[in-house]
Amino acid sequence: MTDDLGKSPDDVQFRFRSDEVSDHAQVTVDSFLTQEEAVAVRLEPGDDARKLLKSLDRIRLIEINFPVFGDGRGYSSARILREAGYTGELRAIGDIGIDQLTFLRRCGFDAFAPDKKLNSDEAQAAFGRWTKVYQRSADEKTPVTEIRNA
Repeated sequence: MTDDLGKSPDDVQFRFRSDEVSDHAQVTVDSFLTQEEAVAVRLEPGDDARKLLKSLDRIRLIEINFPVFGDGRGYSSARILREAGYTGELRAIGDIGIDQLTFLRRCGFDAFAPDKKLNSDEAQAAFGRWTKVYQRSADEKTPVTEIRNA
């Protein structure tokens, strides 16, 4: 676990990247597909992340919106993008709570901009809560079954 929760622009509270910070997503998915100069895009819950797969090499930032706590479609979008090879910033925005941070991180998110600022100490604890995992994910941690059977 890192002790540094990162430095971020404006409303980005936590960022786990060392590259240059992108300010905000510039366009929606549909607009992005028609604008060759766009390098940042925002996915809403109904958007299909697979539409971006042919353009991943030019995207610096993808914001995925969680408009309400119970909407988990953004987790799937993150996994699709990371498994397709996206290495740029993947920022979770919206109604994000402390209890979601670990799971968002496992799906590949590396920046977080919650609607309501989260307690930094609680976030630090959440990011480091589970050091052992039971399945592979975007965070590339080795599952305990593989460690046990090695």
